[in-house]
Amino acid sequence: MKNRYLVGGPITPLLISEMMTLGNDDVGAGAVSIFIGKVRDDEINGKRVKAIEYSAYNDMAEKEANEIIKTVMMAFSDVRKIFFVHSTGTVRAGEVSLFIMVTAGHRDHATRACRHIIEMLKERLPVWKKELF
Repeated sequence: MKNRYLVGGPITPLLISEMMTLGNDDVGAGAVSIFIGKVRDDEINGKRVKAIEYSAYNDMAEKEANEIIKTVMMAFSDVRKIFFVHSTGTVRAGEVSLFIMVTAGHRDHATRACRHIIEMLKERLPVWKKELF
């Protein structure tokens, strides 16, 4: 089963561009809030992170992603569209592993909803990470 919220490997500039294009057809949206999460080269116990290997429970991720979107759309009445995608597999330090885009009529709802989605994804999306050194 293909999951529209998960992508194998890093999220490419081409995919980001394609997703941003999806939000541009709504002339009633006056705000677009974007979050791009990248893998950091943190130092852990004297070793540098070279990459993160992400794994996911695909069926549950699709279900949770849909619930997150539904919850955010209900909480922020001015939000018009929500797009996000999370990496699975190996993503090297400096590469993108999470992309979120929220369109809304006004900036307040767009930015607050985007932040809310980040927190909900971290808490609820069944994606796990393993640092590779």
